[in-house]
Amino acid sequence: MAAPRNETTTEPRCVRWLLIGTALAFLGLFLFLPLVVVFAEAFGKGWVAYCAALSESNARSAILLTVFVALIAVPINTLFGVIAAWAIAKFQFVGKSVLITLIDLPYSVSPVIAGMVFVLLFGLQGWFGPWLDARGIHVIFSTTGIVLATLFVTFPFVARELIPLMQSQGTEEEEAARVLGAGWWQIFRRVTLPNIKWGLLYGVILCNARAMGEFGAVSVVSGKIRGETNTMPLYVEMLYNEYNATAAFAVASLLALLALLTLALKSILQWKTGEQAVAEELGYAGD
Repeated sequence: MAAPRNETTTEPRCVRWLLIGTALAFLGLFLFLPLVVVFAEAFGKGWVAYCAALSESNARSAILLTVFVALIAVPINTLFGVIAAWAIAKFQFVGKSVLITLIDLPYSVSPVIAGMVFVLLFGLQGWFGPWLDARGIHVIFSTTGIVLATLFVTFPFVARELIPLMQSQGTEEEEAARVLGAGWWQIFRRVTLPNIKWGLLYGVILCNARAMGEFGAVSVVSGKIRGETNTMPLYVEMLYNEYNATAAFAVASLLALLALLTLALKSILQWKTGEQAVAEELGYAGD
């Protein structure tokens, strides 16, 4: 006689199928359908028109600027995230809760407000604007302002992925390495970094996706100068407002591809992180 199936819920089957169908319909309407529309519009006039839209000089400038900003912002925020997470998870110090609150600040502040803050600080009518302008330094309506705005909106991502991970791991391994005479660099490279590598990669991927897709803060500080301070999201908006839908969706398709790639890598890293956690639990059980 077959054993009865272990049901994880007491709801009737029709209720379960209704809930699953509702979730799938929601995903299809608000996720998959927009993606289909983006690629359908991008290739609506053929492959030649698509390539022509992406090879246009302003499009190339927007793509290169987006990549350039990400190449600056992501490594800086990765370094900050590792240092902040290490300090918060491994040490006790005065102001620790304040640091955690400040790390979460970009989550609670609108990106547009963040951009306005940079304008008030570094604009010609701002606190430091006249002093910087007298020395030929321009922050607002320049690549520098875009980098600063991107740094602000993306700096929590790596830290917020690593802090709970490092807190759950504790400090026993680092303390054991210190007792054996290892220096701080040896401890980080041979103990801490191998334990956080998947979480670190996960945070870097999310940080890069946000850096390349940021619109609000960058829109305020960039000035939207065609061919100079237009990132990909800003260029998509400009093309769409000019009724150049094919070119707008062609550039938008690159951002959509980035989102899909980020989702795929995120799933792989979540699987790797879960696999590592299971291996550690089995190791502890064996001990």
